[in-house]
Amino acid sequence: MSDVTAGQATAGGRRGLDVGFAIGIIAILTILFLPVPTILIDMGLALSIAFSVLILMVALWIHKPLEFSAFPQVLLIATMLRLALSIATTRLILAHGDQGVTAAGHIINGFSQFVMSGDFVIGIVVFLILITVNFLVITKGATRIAEVGARFTLDAIPGKQMAIDADLSAGTIDEKEAQRRRRELEEESAFFGSMDGASKFVRGEAVAGLIITAVNIFGGIIIGVTRHNMSLAQAADVFTKLSVGDGLVSQIPALIVSLAAGLLVSKGGTRGSAEQAVLGQLGTYPKALFVAAGLMFTMALVPGLPFLPFVALGGLMAFVGYAIPRRIAEREAQAAAKVKEKEEQAKREAQDSVKESLKTAEIELCLGKQLSMKLLNAHGELAHRVGKMRRKFAQQYGFVVPDIKLTDTLSLPGKTYQVKIHGTVVATQEMRIGEMLVVTGDGPQPDVPGEMTREPAFGIKAMWVAETYSNEVRRQGFTTVDNVSVLLTHLSEIIRNNLSQLLSYKDMRGLLDRLDPEYKRLIDDICPAQISYSGLQAVLKLLLAEGVSIRNLHLILEAVAEIVPHARRSEQVAEHVRMRIAPQICGDLAENGVLSVLRLGNRWDLAFHQSLKRDARGDVVEFDIDPRLVEQFGNEASQVIRRHLNEGATFVLVTAPDARPYVRMIVERLFPTLPVLSHVEIARGIEIKSLGTIS
Repeated sequence: MSDVTAGQATAGGRRGLDVGFAIGIIAILTILFLPVPTILIDMGLALSIAFSVLILMVALWIHKPLEFSAFPQVLLIATMLRLALSIATTRLILAHGDQGVTAAGHIINGFSQFVMSGDFVIGIVVFLILITVNFLVITKGATRIAEVGARFTLDAIPGKQMAIDADLSAGTIDEKEAQRRRRELEEESAFFGSMDGASKFVRGEAVAGLIITAVNIFGGIIIGVTRHNMSLAQAADVFTKLSVGDGLVSQIPALIVSLAAGLLVSKGGTRGSAEQAVLGQLGTYPKALFVAAGLMFTMALVPGLPFLPFVALGGLMAFVGYAIPRRIAEREAQAAAKVKEKEEQAKREAQDSVKESLKTAEIELCLGKQLSMKLLNAHGELAHRVGKMRRKFAQQYGFVVPDIKLTDTLSLPGKTYQVKIHGTVVATQEMRIGEMLVVTGDGPQPDVPGEMTREPAFGIKAMWVAETYSNEVRRQGFTTVDNVSVLLTHLSEIIRNNLSQLLSYKDMRGLLDRLDPEYKRLIDDICPAQISYSGLQAVLKLLLAEGVSIRNLHLILEAVAEIVPHARRSEQVAEHVRMRIAPQICGDLAENGVLSVLRLGNRWDLAFHQSLKRDARGDVVEFDIDPRLVEQFGNEASQVIRRHLNEGATFVLVTAPDARPYVRMIVERLFPTLPVLSHVEIARGIEIKSLGTIS
């Protein structure tokens, strides 16, 4: 009950503010048409000055321009208030100017006495200088900055949107953060566009103030002489003082608001309040302060120049240049101590947590101590390249690869690294620190001392060469590979070969949640009525296990919806999906639009076909083949496939649709990365180049 009452009170308060704001706007418009007594004119002029100072203070203390996104509206209201007051004071000056310098209120009289020192000529000069400074200096510069800022902001929107989408695809930000950044980008473009137009208000007001003052002077003199029987000198003195005093009262707040607008648009990409941005950056360079202090001391000794002001400024600059580095060092030490304390506390909490010990990283790269020290200097480059690798996998295979945990351990030899998938070691390799890897294959070897080895990612013949021979090796036409590239290439291939293990249930649900509403309804139709979510995950994992991308998830879901009413086994569903996305599969495997294929001969097609046992409906239920035939097929296939691989050919193995999974099961143990397609997976329109048969 109390919550409802509080909500009603809040809503009532907001309605009260709305009504009050509307009444204030109407009051400003009323001043344009109705006569206003001098006491209200004084209150309005005081409000205009106070409002301008408030705007300037807010502009000084905001950290970024978007925090004052209402500035164009505030500027319009402030401008309209000053113009309405100028019209009201014009009415009073022309109607009651014969009564003396207090005819338009005490504030205008005070300005005419204080700023002009009782002489209207001084007032005119000061007024014209204020107009010049406001119109030609501050307002013109702020307008130009706003125009350029609006143009650059609008031009940069597509690039910034692409950067947000790339971060979202790479998994560095979530959907909520992406929406926040897009909303901030829209607000930024709208703000600078509004500032471009709002700066015209100030320029227009400066011109209007000059015209109003001139009209007040000449109109007042004419009215004073013709209507109030004043002498020309007396009318000129009274009406000029009143008009210039009115102009000064209007132009000083206008100058303050113009300064606020200039500070706001000139902030640009600088974060922090004005004193932090200006004083912080000016005081960051002690050498500049010492040089300026030396110049001040030199000018103090020049004959004819005052000694005290320059010595005082020189001493102040020298003191600031001496004190600021110490203060910065203290702040950095305090910040580093806080960060270190937080890290130690987090480590203690992690060590004390039993649950933390149960967690295993999905991908973990363990480094030996020496290798870790070697790669420590390249840690920034390593993190950058790992991020690029994860983005490449996301674009190529359609899901974000998990974060890679980097650890160093004493249990490994110093120059060895291990790659673990879900806590299980899948690769261990020794790295030669201080040496470069030269991939030679079956070709000639470089004529320098080295040790033969196998490249860890693909098993190609290679050679370790000391870094001192790298220039000589390149001169001989060979390409050298540094330690970081060797490690990342190996890691990339390991991830590629284990994609099916890395697609978690959580990742799959995240992919489904990002689909369009129409496909979400399709998922609701088939899951879990015809296929469970875990069954759908199994289909995706079967595709990834053979290197088939799931980036076209909507096509995969359509194919799944077609087959699940008739087949429930994940293997059958995956085979149907492969047939439906055949253009994608062939397009990814073809080179320049040409797909090179190696076929199974008639003998092996018949052997595999006879080994398939079917039920009454014709579905394959068992694969029963003589082990001797498996061994013989492996030998013959290895000879033919290895010969084409040594020739540098990129090709696929093609077989009958019903035997394809079983041929793949045998071939993947010998050649894990060789794609195996069925005849129905060859897309229409693809150009085929036959390399022969296995027979």
